[in-house]
Amino acid sequence: MAFASTVKLKEDPEYIAFFDVDGTIIGANSGKSLVFHAYNSGMMSRFELMRAINLSLLYKYNLRDTFKIINDMVSWVKGMPEKTILEISSEVCSGTLVPSIFSEVKAELEFHRSKKAKVVILSSALRPVCQHLSDILGFDDILSSELEVVDGYYTGRPKGQLCFGEEKATKLRKYCEMNNSTPEKAWYYGDSIPDLNALSIVGNPVCVNPDKKLAKIALKNKWKIYRWH
Repeated sequence: MAFASTVKLKEDPEYIAFFDVDGTIIGANSGKSLVFHAYNSGMMSRFELMRAINLSLLYKYNLRDTFKIINDMVSWVKGMPEKTILEISSEVCSGTLVPSIFSEVKAELEFHRSKKAKVVILSSALRPVCQHLSDILGFDDILSSELEVVDGYYTGRPKGQLCFGEEKATKLRKYCEMNNSTPEKAWYYGDSIPDLNALSIVGNPVCVNPDKKLAKIALKNKWKIYRWH
């Protein structure tokens, strides 16, 4: 199993705090923002845009296998130079995503740093987006979805498993093990049902502006619910 990074701190952290991106660190949806930016820049046809919108609706209403949808969603980059996607990601982050960072995020990160914790992005968002946000907010590491690149061009296929659903929980467990920590000591911040697998295995689950399904589960389990702006 491949991970974004295996670098450890000089000293083992007291614990690890993991943060989702879309809906948790930022109020925007990074995937949709990338797609519409690509379309408006002439890098995506109207047919491809409509296909992406259709896939998002299938996902929203659970009308098709979730992993099939997620894998199909990233196929629009097939044949694009890696440099182009990096440029698009930077433009989208600067223009849309960074301005949507919730004001409470920085204080939450400082809280964990004061406890000698390691703060890590754990998200289905693409690596270039996560890297940009990490550079701004000072995360220690990134676990995210990555896309396959061959000879400098995207193949339209994921590199390994996309960081979604149960895969988030798998990455979280492995990362804790690699850093001499445990999920029981960890925090995870998420906003929606796809985060449930990760939220369910940590000792400190936090639901940020949760959707209706997740809010119901959070209330039942007495998990923390934060309302960020």
